[in-house]
Amino acid sequence: MYIEKAASAVDRADAPAVRRTNVRWVPILALVAVGTAINYLDRTVLGIAAPYLSKDLALTPVQMGLVFSAFSWSYAALQIPGGIFLDRFGTRFTYFISIAFWSFFTGVMGLVHSLSALLATRIGVGVFEAPCFPANSRILATWFPQHERARANSVYSVGMNFGLGFLSVPLFWITQQFGWRGLFFIVGALGIVFSLVWWVLYHNPADSTTANRAELEYIEAGGGGEYKGQRLDFKWRHIGALMKHRQVIGASIGQFGGNSTLVFFLTWFPTYLVTARGMTFIKAGMMVSLPYIAAAVGVVLGGFVSDNILKKTRSANLARKLPIVSGMLLASTIVLANWVPAQNNMLVIAIMSLAFFGQGMTNLGWTVVSDIAPKKLIGLTGGLFNFTTNLAGIITPIVVGAMYQRTGSFFVPLGYIAVVAILGALAYSVIIGDIHRLEIDTD
Repeated sequence: MYIEKAASAVDRADAPAVRRTNVRWVPILALVAVGTAINYLDRTVLGIAAPYLSKDLALTPVQMGLVFSAFSWSYAALQIPGGIFLDRFGTRFTYFISIAFWSFFTGVMGLVHSLSALLATRIGVGVFEAPCFPANSRILATWFPQHERARANSVYSVGMNFGLGFLSVPLFWITQQFGWRGLFFIVGALGIVFSLVWWVLYHNPADSTTANRAELEYIEAGGGGEYKGQRLDFKWRHIGALMKHRQVIGASIGQFGGNSTLVFFLTWFPTYLVTARGMTFIKAGMMVSLPYIAAAVGVVLGGFVSDNILKKTRSANLARKLPIVSGMLLASTIVLANWVPAQNNMLVIAIMSLAFFGQGMTNLGWTVVSDIAPKKLIGLTGGLFNFTTNLAGIITPIVVGAMYQRTGSFFVPLGYIAVVAILGALAYSVIIGDIHRLEIDTD
């Protein structure tokens, strides 16, 4: 036995070193980054179109609040079913169906002529975007070792902010040149084309023909890789089992706080600049880009800081919690815009940029999900997490719209955003506890 082991060791020493491929970064993570950017582009175009659309369709602020919120009605409600679908049918097929159909409904928004039709199309977008982030979490857990996940998360997440930051001016220009209907047609067509690219290029690790054995072993050695057991049939008690763990509850509540800031920027922010701050439409487009760029920097910085802390301290608790809590507290500074004089719009943009920078750091919550989710239930855990998170998408637009219509001011809405951000910081500080992969009895 000893001789056989020694001979084996000599053979390995004499064998030429195999260079590890980097398929997990390109094309896998590049595809996820583009998909996520299109995901948020399709959510955000309504906010860009809102000043024109609301005028053409004669919608009140409360009605626009309902329209902004409608996306999250179906998006939140379908998170758990979407996670179950993901665990059952896999990432490649689920993502393809999602991109193709949410893009279709985005394009159809250019045809609406009534509030009810607008609500229906936004609900459709929410239905098919529901599995997207649970799928992203699954990709992180299967394609990346733990010590690379925060960076990978920041790379694909930066697309949703960085892209919007640099696309804001062109999108505002398209709206002025082709109308808000043309904006929806163009963005919807872009997503449908990308769904075909996704289907051709994306593969799971076990099905990949380009990732070599060295890369797959590296991923598995770092805690990644696919669940290779029997396919799990969903049972309602799986939700109860997950909800017994403070890690799931704390991360979900905490992300609700951070997501409230994001939802404000995706929905009411352009209207805030045009109506409350008196900016022209094109100038608002230029100003919108700056906070998005700041958020992109926050996403990248949070991911790299987190992985560096993990590498140096081996503490997932410190590495994940410190950037997230810091980001939540920075997001709460949005309330300071209430005391900026009307003529000092650059200071307002600076405050908004700082707040959105902080919100970008909180995107690490999805890395936390990748760290804690049981391998058998990654989709369901991500769906449960995103359901709670996106209750903010239902509540925030309605609260902002109702308070704006009632008071004629954004003073109270910005105060609300700040309060829930602070509550999110408390959840990640106090409730979540130790960050580690959960073991749950699924039999």
